[in-house]
Amino acid sequence: MSTNESEALRQFVAGEPVDMAWFDNWLGMIRHATKEGRRFSRVRVVSTPLTDYSRFGVFCSEHTNAAGEDIRYLVRGDAAGLPDYDYWLFDSSKLVRMHFDDEENFLGGEVIDDPAVIVKHNYWRDAAWHKAVRRDEFAAEQGSWRVERP
Repeated sequence: MSTNESEALRQFVAGEPVDMAWFDNWLGMIRHATKEGRRFSRVRVVSTPLTDYSRFGVFCSEHTNAAGEDIRYLVRGDAAGLPDYDYWLFDSSKLVRMHFDDEENFLGGEVIDDPAVIVKHNYWRDAAWHKAVRRDEFAAEQGSWRVERP
């Protein structure tokens, strides 16, 4: 997590206005790509109750959805049969499995080019997509996801 992202997370958890300038490059890339007809979509599998970081992710996904990405949410209990790790599929043909340490720090991505493994991940992506709910619906279901005060 970048220093600016860490500060934005701190602001979010504290209930302060969040400076989203750290996110501008990513949002601009999404806007540009979707304007050219590319599709950005993902399913986030989350545990409930949401951690501060997951609540922050829901907050940020409002911005990415507005930029053209379609982020949906799936509660971990509804994700039976899906892998227990993060991965990205690019154009349904390029697979990158994400690796994290025990503190959830990103360690890097592993490019996997075995066609059978890629097909299986496409299946999992589609299964997750059909079970997941749209970001706004998920946020509404979670109630007070923005700021929790004692």
